[in-house]
Amino acid sequence: MIHRTDLVASLKGGLIVSCQAYPGEPMRRAEVTAAMAQAVVDGGAAAVRVQGVADIAAVRQAVEVPVVGLIKYGHEGVYITPSIAHARACAYAGASIIAIDATLRERGEQETFADAVAAIHDEFPGVAIMADCASLTDAKAAEDAGADIIGTTLAGYTPGYEYAREKTDGPDVDFVREVLDAVSAPVVVEGRLHRPEDVARVFELGIHAACVGTAITHPTTITRWFAEAAGN
Repeated sequence: MIHRTDLVASLKGGLIVSCQAYPGEPMRRAEVTAAMAQAVVDGGAAAVRVQGVADIAAVRQAVEVPVVGLIKYGHEGVYITPSIAHARACAYAGASIIAIDATLRERGEQETFADAVAAIHDEFPGVAIMADCASLTDAKAAEDAGADIIGTTLAGYTPGYEYAREKTDGPDVDFVREVLDAVSAPVVVEGRLHRPEDVARVFELGIHAACVGTAITHPTTITRWFAEAAGN
């Protein structure tokens, strides 16, 4: 079994692609997610990010690259893999890396992000933890808790949170710089990377890897961008 540090190291300089569809959308089917994962891997993705036990399991069988798994439970507050039970389910489904909300907001079961990291590292030594952070405070606390990867995933998406950042039009470059200066753990930039130029820009800052979702795997949004440009 590959050690989680080697697993994370293998992603350096790579592109992670998020293959997710929202509830009720036509593409919200495990077999479709698996096909999308195969397509992006053929295009050069070093890993894929997938939501839900069925999709994680289907993708794990379809591709050989690492799978970043998560479970979304609820619609507000802490809903990205909010409990140890959800994290365990991701691991059992085949996730190589588990993405967990690492904000300091209250979560169910009276658990903390640190509790989840400790439990998964103890029970699944080969599985890494990606901390989905919204602020510099989150990033520092996540590293102290033992996170294997620090992600900028939630910056601009936590309204009402004490440490929330304003949503930027593109990647929050200032936040990325702050995190890189403050932590030693590998940093993955995720959020509003809409163009290849955005990805090139954040790599120039010295990040470990980048994660792109909507601009590659969400055709409804991509079509809307073009339709709006056409004046529709």
